[in-house]
Parts: sequence; C-alpha cells; structure tokens
Amino acid sequence: MELLLDTVDLDEIQDGVDYLPLSGITSNPSIVKKTAPKDFFAHMRKIREIITDARTLHVQVVAKDSETQLKEAEMIFKQIDPSVYIKVPVTWDGLRTIRILKEQGHHVTATAIYDIMQAYAAMEAGADYLAVYVNRVGSMGGDPYDLISKAEEKIALDDYSSKVLGASYHSVQQVRESLNAGAQAITVPHAILKATYANANIAKAVDDFTADWEAVYGKGTDLLNI
Repeated sequence: MELLLDTVDLDEIQDGVDYLPLSGITSNPSIVKKTAPKDFFAHMRKIREIITDARTLHVQVVAKDSETQLKEAEMIFKQIDPSVYIKVPVTWDGLRTIRILKEQGHHVTATAIYDIMQAYAAMEAGADYLAVYVNRVGSMGGDPYDLISKAEEKIALDDYSSKVLGASYHSVQQVRESLNAGAQAITVPHAILKATYANANIAKAVDDFTADWEAVYGKGTDLLNI
C-alpha cells in the first residue's frame, strides 16, 4: 500500500513527512485553491524540498485541450523538475495527453475517474496511477469500490503496470473500504488521516498502560527514568 497526502499546505506536508510512512503528495486546482499560494511554482518547489526525491509529487494540468496540456506539462518539468507525475483528467483529450507523455518517458497520474471504461483506457494508455474519485462516485449513486475492484482485476489479468489510487475522500470509512476493495494506493486529506487516530478507545488504552506502569514505578516515570 502507498499512502499519499492530498494537500499543498506546507505545514500539513511537513507533519506528514515527520510522522507518516508517506509515499507522496497529490494536488489539483481545487486543492491549490484552499492554500492559494501567490507563486504557484515556487510553492511546489518548496514542497519538493520538504518531501525530497524519495517521494512522488503529482501536479495537475489545468487546460482542457491536449496541445495546451502538453505545453503545461513541459512548464511543470521546467519549473519544478522532470520527475513530477503529471495529473491528467481522463477525457478524450486527456487520453491523448497521457499516451504522448508516456511515449516521452514521463510519469503520469490519470485522474477524475468515474467510470471503469475511463480506467481501462487510461491503463492501456500507460498511466502509472489511476485516481478513482471515491466520494464523488458514491455521491452520484455509483459504487466506487466495485470500480476499484474491477480495475485491479483488469490490471492483474492483463499485467498492466498501472496502480489504482483511491482519491476524493470525506471519511475514514471510505479510505478503509477502498483498501479492502484492493486499491494499491490512497491519497487522503491530512485531517482525515489524523481523524483515524482521534479514537477515544485508543487514547484510553494508552492512558491505561501509563496508569499501570506508574502504579508499579511511580507517577511520571518511563523507561528513561526508572
């Protein structure tokens, strides 16, 4: 499993790097809007400094037509670095962009996947990651977990190199179900990841351990000062 953060907030990213087995950072125009950096490319270069080359950085194109998307990708490589994963929505034009970028040897994350046919086409075009919009698919009455499962089955059956990347999360339960459905990677907002550990039962278990230890060795003791 690969764990990615879906944010461009520098504090959240630093927290993720410091505490999590983090594989990378994903972004899109809506995510960027939440932080609204004045200098987009300088901000993304700062993210690269924080995560280093050991983690992946996924940056989305903004244009809708393929020719401009390809020019935007070149600008991303020039302004950030050539190892960035270019996020491309799986539209008619997007598929052309994905195919050409892969032919050029670049990393690509196919995004805005709502339908299994989008996933099939993107994996055939060579996309490295297939970003399935879990919450949005569910909100439209679809079954995002079936979509994830079917995509993973096709990858295994035909030996594609693509990985399903669960995205668009509003709850810990959605993340859990995506992994249970077979997603190889997930990209999650910082707040949702932290909510996993804001469990009263976990806190009580730790408090009980502390109380039992201190009952034997004294209040305020630990393994460093007994």
